[in-house]
Amino acid sequence: MTSILVAGIGNVFLGDDGFGVDVVRRLHARRSEAWPPEVRVIDYGIRGIDLYYALLDGVDLAILVDATHRDGSPGTLYVIEPSTNNTNEGFKGDASPVMISPHDLDPARVLQAVEAMGGEVGRIVLIGCEPESLGTEEGQEGRMGLSEPVATAVNEAVKTIETMIENMQVGTTVANAGSVSQDHWRA
Repeated sequence: MTSILVAGIGNVFLGDDGFGVDVVRRLHARRSEAWPPEVRVIDYGIRGIDLYYALLDGVDLAILVDATHRDGSPGTLYVIEPSTNNTNEGFKGDASPVMISPHDLDPARVLQAVEAMGGEVGRIVLIGCEPESLGTEEGQEGRMGLSEPVATAVNEAVKTIETMIENMQVGTTVANAGSVSQDHWRA
């Protein structure tokens, strides 16, 4: 049996950063019955420590859903298989000692911490969406709600994830984007 974790990541008070949270809400809203026992779909928001413990338990597939700056047009969806290899110069090994805040979520640090503690995640896929606005432009302190292009992308992301879950074999639904540095999460 394949265990799958779909993790919605983001801060709903920072505009498009709430993309992952909205996708998870929509996934739940579209279900008329419970998820199969091997599938967990959870809104982690900014709770990195909770995601850490879920991944430390071990999963065959982790689908992380988050806003992702990749210099595309707002609302562009990306399917990425990120590398957890450490990119800090001078560090020997794959994962450096990291601290995880219980009220902040840096997916790269969470994945490194899981690896450092001997946890195993079979495959990691990031469903990312190019944000238009985090609500912090021009001195603003944030805002709730997704921009129009990002809100439109939610349905496509939901369909992609549902297909991945249904197939239970992600390789048939995702083109390999190659390894990318952990910096792709930086907003």
